[in-house]
Amino acid sequence: MSHLSVRICSVVDEDLEILALFNKQLIEDEQHDNKMNLVQLKERMRSFITTDYNAYLFFEENEIVGYALVNHERSPLYLRQFFICRDHRGKSIGKLAFERLTEELKTKEIDIEVMYWNERGYGFWKAIGFKERSIYMRLSN
Repeated sequence: MSHLSVRICSVVDEDLEILALFNKQLIEDEQHDNKMNLVQLKERMRSFITTDYNAYLFFEENEIVGYALVNHERSPLYLRQFFICRDHRGKSIGKLAFERLTEELKTKEIDIEVMYWNERGYGFWKAIGFKERSIYMRLSN
C-alpha cells in the first residue's frame, strides 16, 4: 500500500468544493435524508470549519481519497463525517486513513454516529474496534 497522508483543510474554495462533493457522495452512500445541493453543502462546510470543526483530506500519493470532519470542542472528539472515495474502498484505505487521523488528532478516543440502516458503515466501524454506546432516535411525521 502506498503512503497515506492527512492535510487539514482551509476555507478556500478548492477545499470547500471537494468537501461538498464528497459530502454529497457520503449522503448518497448512507441513504441519508439530507436534501442539500452542492452549493448548500459547500456553505455548510464553510460554517463547520469556521466554528468548532476541522476538516481533513486524505491523500494516497498525490490523489485525494477521502475526508473527515471532526468537532474539536466535544470531549471526546466527535467524528461527524468520514468518507473514502468509492473507487478506493475495499483496499484497507479507510482503516489506514482512520489510523492516520487519530495520529494527527493525538487521540485514541472518538465518538461517532452511524445511521442504523448503514450496514456497510456499521460493519467498518465495528471492525476497527468501535462499540455501541447509545441509540439515537427521532420521531417525525
